[in-house]
Amino acid sequence: MLKSEEKEEIRRRIEAKLIALSERIAEYRELVRPISPENAIGRVSRMDAINNKSVNEAALRQAEQQEAGLKRALARLDEPGFGHCARCGEAIPVGRILLMPGATSCVQCAR
Repeated sequence: MLKSEEKEEIRRRIEAKLIALSERIAEYRELVRPISPENAIGRVSRMDAINNKSVNEAALRQAEQQEAGLKRALARLDEPGFGHCARCGEAIPVGRILLMPGATSCVQCAR
């Protein structure tokens, strides 16, 4: 069972990560806006722009998934089962939760 100080530290870290992620997501959303065909950037440059857009779309999806996981972890933080592995039921080490607040399994089960 996590101590109240540990839960508060986890809460602070989750909230800080959510703020940083929110900023990154806003940047990615700006980067994946459609490329206007009337921009005279040349065929090769347009191909580069399309490729970069694809990379940024993938990064945006990953950031949004991470954000959703952190929000779920924040919602579960005060539940009795928080900090226990969803597979084996053992306690997840506090260090793992601090590094990966969205983790729902211990290192052994995550393999």
